[in-house]
Amino acid sequence: MDEQTGLETVTLGGGCFWCIEAAFLELQGDIRVASGYAGGQVANPTYRQVCSGSTGHAEVVDVTFDPSIISLPDILRVFFTVHDPTTLNRQGADVGTQYRSAIFTRSEEQQATARRIIEEIESTGAWDAPIVTEVRPLTAFYPAEDHHQEYYRLNADQPYCRVVIAPKIDKLRKKFRDRLKSRLE
Repeated sequence: MDEQTGLETVTLGGGCFWCIEAAFLELQGDIRVASGYAGGQVANPTYRQVCSGSTGHAEVVDVTFDPSIISLPDILRVFFTVHDPTTLNRQGADVGTQYRSAIFTRSEEQQATARRIIEEIESTGAWDAPIVTEVRPLTAFYPAEDHHQEYYRLNADQPYCRVVIAPKIDKLRKKFRDRLKSRLE
């Protein structure tokens, strides 16, 4: 947590970053949500490089939030609702290590919380298979190109958005209704 602002940031990979970003932009307490790349070996990778699978990066979302409004455990519960954490290196038709399920942490406390929430979700039987989400310290976050930021909000009528992202947003809105931003904001 940033001692000056009181805000906390966690980096989450759950397949296509457009999907994860769209979900977190709906929540109260999210101060900043940015699509980008983490977990690889190349500094400042491009989308094309990451999509090739050669850099080791995952498509991720950097979520900066106010823990007095929404806690890290609740952020992670949303994360495990809006993507399938049981498929290794894929989400639906998106296949490759860049689409892996991952939590990149900034502290030992975040790492412990992530592992506890994974155990909690596995114990509920919410998923038919074991969770394969990797949990590891963040070494670097690289923002994606500008046209990837707020993609769903700006392109909701695109076929990918209607078919892939919209159902995830509907699921989020049903399950976490009490955590959503006011429609008047």
